[in-house]
Amino acid sequence: MIMTAFTGLAFTSFTNQHEQGPAKAFKPNWWFWLTMTGLGLGATASIKWVGLFTIAWVGSLTIVQLWVLLGDYKNVTPRLFVKHVLARVFCLIVIPVTFYMAMFAIHFACLVNPGEGDGFMSSEFQSTLNSKAMQDVPVDVALGSRVSIRHHNTQGGYLHSHNLMYPGGSKQQQITLYPHKDENNVWLLENTTQPLDVNGEAINGSLAWDNITPPAYLKDNDVIKLWHIPTMRRLHSHDVRPPVTEADWQNEVSAYGYDGFEGDANDFFRVEIVKAKSDGVEAKKRVRTIETKFRLIHVMTGCALFSHKVKLPDWASEQQEVTCAKQGTLPNSIWYIEQNEHPQLGPDAEKVNYKNPGFLGKFLELQKVMWQTNAGLVDSHAWDSRPSSWPILRRGINFWGKDHRQIYLIGNPIVWWSSSLAVAIFAIFQGIALLRWQRGYKDFENTVFKRFDYEIGTFVLGWAFHYFPFYLMQRQLFLHHYFPALYFAVLALCQMYDFISSRVPGIGLRNRPYIGNIGAVVFLALTMVVFGLYSPLAYGDPWTQSACKKVKLFDTWDWDCNTFYHDVSVGVPTWRPQNREGRP
Repeated sequence: MIMTAFTGLAFTSFTNQHEQGPAKAFKPNWWFWLTMTGLGLGATASIKWVGLFTIAWVGSLTIVQLWVLLGDYKNVTPRLFVKHVLARVFCLIVIPVTFYMAMFAIHFACLVNPGEGDGFMSSEFQSTLNSKAMQDVPVDVALGSRVSIRHHNTQGGYLHSHNLMYPGGSKQQQITLYPHKDENNVWLLENTTQPLDVNGEAINGSLAWDNITPPAYLKDNDVIKLWHIPTMRRLHSHDVRPPVTEADWQNEVSAYGYDGFEGDANDFFRVEIVKAKSDGVEAKKRVRTIETKFRLIHVMTGCALFSHKVKLPDWASEQQEVTCAKQGTLPNSIWYIEQNEHPQLGPDAEKVNYKNPGFLGKFLELQKVMWQTNAGLVDSHAWDSRPSSWPILRRGINFWGKDHRQIYLIGNPIVWWSSSLAVAIFAIFQGIALLRWQRGYKDFENTVFKRFDYEIGTFVLGWAFHYFPFYLMQRQLFLHHYFPALYFAVLALCQMYDFISSRVPGIGLRNRPYIGNIGAVVFLALTMVVFGLYSPLAYGDPWTQSACKKVKLFDTWDWDCNTFYHDVSVGVPTWRPQNREGRP
């Protein structure tokens, strides 16, 4: 709100400079306010994306200004017009974009440690954070490799298991997607058959591939088993419904077996390299750490190892569900190997690591994640409200309640309703003016009429830009989303009052300024009185039920008056003087 107000002040001041004519252009004050407008736009958008509506407001009015300049062929030469255009491009596009990106550069420079929100970012982004970076690992993946397998989608959790069982279904060991590095993420890649020694005898045991030279690299369409090293069970699937997503096209995935048990055919998964997602020619032929993206197809049922943004209950620590999906979307069934270790791949083996995305890559990714996260806030909320209810102040937001006190966001009805009335009056005025213009009336040749239309229209346009786009949003919305629009509505109200009280001829007020001054004082006094009446809701002060009910004008103002005491003195501790010993 502060930066929206600053931008409104700067652009209005620039407009005042601009309207003094082409001769006043490019003077220090002209440049100063144009530059301040650009900085304000950058700051507004950096704080909250609602600033994009402020950019649209300034941009549309700038186009109008340039259009008028283009028609002033007597005073504005083509060369001067180009100069005007370039000045605005620099101050209203280059400066805001530079400021906006600079804020993220500072953000990246200061916030170098991982936190709760880093799970939303890609693996490449996370690798630039302290303690999230990893050392180079062997690029070749072979049978016998100890690997951590990461999901390509849903913020890249790790394929994970732990020594806890599903409470239903097969009641076998849980398989989940876990967002952090952990020893329970480590799997050993096995062939479906054991390797043979020089005598043609099978070498038994899960570690049989450790001494096979050269290593048997994992290729496209190889069928493997995944042995969970910490619990000595293998990744397993079968025709049993998952614990949460009980869809017919999804099967449960579990960890099954015990030490010495060779497993069964339900442990077999076929590696299917997704060539379009894999990086490099070799990564499309055989599995390479980080570079190769692949699917794991369950041989017996044809389903693909799959995860989505569904959380398991408390019995799985609310980790993400992993299933085997027969019709799973491609992004949710793609995996890749992040950590890779094999006894045969020593220090001289070819290594790989995440590519550093650089500032621009991190910047663009963060914009995308912010957009997706905002758009994803579609769940219902107890204090959600829709845009149609905002101008009439139909309901507020409950923030806090304790000890017979409450904090509830509700606007000042005097300011709120009068500003909405001003917008409505201007809309009616515009409709009538348009009809009269169509009928040939020359209203717009009147200077006061034209200034009334332009000056108030400027702020009503700002109100519209900050209000109507919310009708297109399906996300959670609250009363506070109306605040920037309210700011412009209040400016329109003040401008309209100025015209009526001191600028419109023929109604007798222009020559009696004291009447307008008295009206302004009365309005401000009434506003302050109403603010005082509702201030206990703003500050959580003690209040009485009777006082609450007197000012609760509508049932949709859904704070609870029964929360408060009958007598305000009951909720205020009494003070008693102390004697010299400090006792009452």
